[in-house]
Amino acid sequence: MTREWLLSDAPLSRRQAKLGQAYRTWLGFRTNGLAMFGLLIVVVLVLLALFAPWLAPHDPLTGDLNTTRLLPPLTEGYWLGTDDQGRDILSRLIYGSRITLAVVALVAILATPLGLLIGTTAGYFGGWVDTVLMRFTDIVLAFPKLILALAFVAALGPGIENAIIAIAITAWPPYARLARAETLTIRNSDFIAATKLQGASSARIIWKHIVPLCMSSIIVRVTLDMAGIILTAAGLGFLGLGAQPPQPEWGAMIAGGRNFLIDYWWVATMPGIAIFVVSLGFNLLGDGLRDVLDPKGQK
Repeated sequence: MTREWLLSDAPLSRRQAKLGQAYRTWLGFRTNGLAMFGLLIVVVLVLLALFAPWLAPHDPLTGDLNTTRLLPPLTEGYWLGTDDQGRDILSRLIYGSRITLAVVALVAILATPLGLLIGTTAGYFGGWVDTVLMRFTDIVLAFPKLILALAFVAALGPGIENAIIAIAITAWPPYARLARAETLTIRNSDFIAATKLQGASSARIIWKHIVPLCMSSIIVRVTLDMAGIILTAAGLGFLGLGAQPPQPEWGAMIAGGRNFLIDYWWVATMPGIAIFVVSLGFNLLGDGLRDVLDPKGQK
């Protein structure tokens, strides 16, 4: 009965229509095996972050230099081995998932609204407003993300908070370009003209009518960019500009293990594998969302 209600061709309310559309999107998404695998990876990441104190077998910040230093994987009690400080690598990876998830979520929260605001404003008003905002966007896009993030972190000072701000500052231009393109296709639509005739302000038209229509494309782009955000954060951590020791940030863990790469390969390899798997998960998830949310990408 619930399935029939959701899939009804004649919904009786706006709520039923929205739930039905969401259910149809889920039905299309779950037919994509790779996308479901990506979703599984992301869900596991979220669960690790939420339940880290109960899942981590050891303290991620302290170790025993006398008895547990540089133990190989599969050692009793240390499945992924230990680092040069005698700390359990598995526990540090589990707690590091919190930092990774926080970086991804906060960058998305900070960069997405900024990109939407600039892109929709430029596309809706056009003229000199469009020219000024898009030329500013082009200037930011002209710099490689990592180089620009390095410059901002160097100015703000090392630390995970400053790294998140720096990445967010460099992440918004693609969302602005995408939102502008979407706005240009709908700003002259009949329903926009009807809304103007009803006396709606430009701000209301942008946020109540144009932004919701841009969200599908923006969600896809944000999901696909999350892998790049993770790699940028790891790069800053590797260079010592992200999370500071002894915090278990994956990029910093790789930096700490590079001096032992030949003889004690697991110290740097395990966090590298974690970054690869999580980045792959977000890429597969974003690819699946593109197939179901982007009408132009559907076959």
